[in-house]
Amino acid sequence: MQAAAVALVPAAGRGERLGSRGPKALVPVHGVPLVVHAVRGLLNAGCVRRVVVAAPLSHVDTMASVLAGAGAAALVVPGGADRTESVRLALAAALGESPDISIVLVHDAARAFTPPELISAVTDAVAAGAPAVVPVLPVADTVKRVDEKEIVTETVDRADLRAVQTPQGFALDVLRRAYAAADSHTDDAGLVERIGVPVSTVPGHPAAMKITTPFDLAVAEAVFAR
Repeated sequence: MQAAAVALVPAAGRGERLGSRGPKALVPVHGVPLVVHAVRGLLNAGCVRRVVVAAPLSHVDTMASVLAGAGAAALVVPGGADRTESVRLALAAALGESPDISIVLVHDAARAFTPPELISAVTDAVAAGAPAVVPVLPVADTVKRVDEKEIVTETVDRADLRAVQTPQGFALDVLRRAYAAADSHTDDAGLVERIGVPVSTVPGHPAAMKITTPFDLAVAEAVFAR
């Protein structure tokens, strides 16, 4: 029997770098908002029991209506001032509805075309005993370290560097402990690292790209099918 998870989607970010006047999660690709693509992908993975979306306070009703109209079943709750607070609020809502959950995924709405098999791989790895799991890709570009004047000081060996994607998966107790101790804004796996819990990896996928800029949006329109 496949493991089941609850997925949290912090979607309270603004779409300024995408040139949007509203939330980034409502920016469309092929006429469908990113958040709809993201929620559909989570549900299509077959391992996600419930999706909770944290929306900007001013757009909770709009996002709920958009998702419901697209048949993408999700609970929409008000998000916070930053990602950390949005995940906290979404997790509290998820536990209120599904107190028996043991696996939690945290997924970016901007990674709207993450393949369902990648979502399943993260969930299965947590179910198999990993306390925290992130999908990763090798870093392809040469990486330079610079000083405060933007002068190169070092070429970084990229052999052991990885670019991290989402969903990031966690055993519930691990994520709760990480957020109880959170004192800064970083990704969820970063919070887990700070409480001394090892973070495992699974292979990521190019389709899980983060759509952040107009260029990314153009790529998504060209690459992903309607």
